[in-house]
Amino acid sequence: MDKTDKTILNILQQDSTVAIQSIADTVNLSVTPCWKRIKRLEEKGIIQRRVALVDRHKVDLGVSVFVHLKTQRHDEDWLMAFADKIRQFDEVMECYRMAGEWDYLLRVVARDITAFDHFYKKLISQVEGLSDVSSSFAMEEVKYSTQLPLNP
Repeated sequence: MDKTDKTILNILQQDSTVAIQSIADTVNLSVTPCWKRIKRLEEKGIIQRRVALVDRHKVDLGVSVFVHLKTQRHDEDWLMAFADKIRQFDEVMECYRMAGEWDYLLRVVARDITAFDHFYKKLISQVEGLSDVSSSFAMEEVKYSTQLPLNP
């Protein structure tokens, strides 16, 4: 990736609906070479998809919770089954396998505490092998970004 690719990615990360002509003008290319660069970035999987970012508060998902998990098992079969099960929970926005004290970290969104409690009960009843579950409720979102820091 060169400086032009990174500039294109920065533009698209801010607003994926920007017209190709506008992007091309910004990076000093004509439309066709600019379009080809974007297509190449998509084909390489650098641009995975283009989505609309939704304000979770405006769609009544005001609670954000970080859930730490410890497991009793670490074998390949369990890991695959766990990942498959976690992907089925719409409330789970992100899931990471961690190094350190906790095995997994989930970021979960819910309408309210009652909805989170419902999710929590589903999680512990449907995911076998958990030995500890701890939840931390976010009080305030200080920074949220989906834009990766690409410096051209």
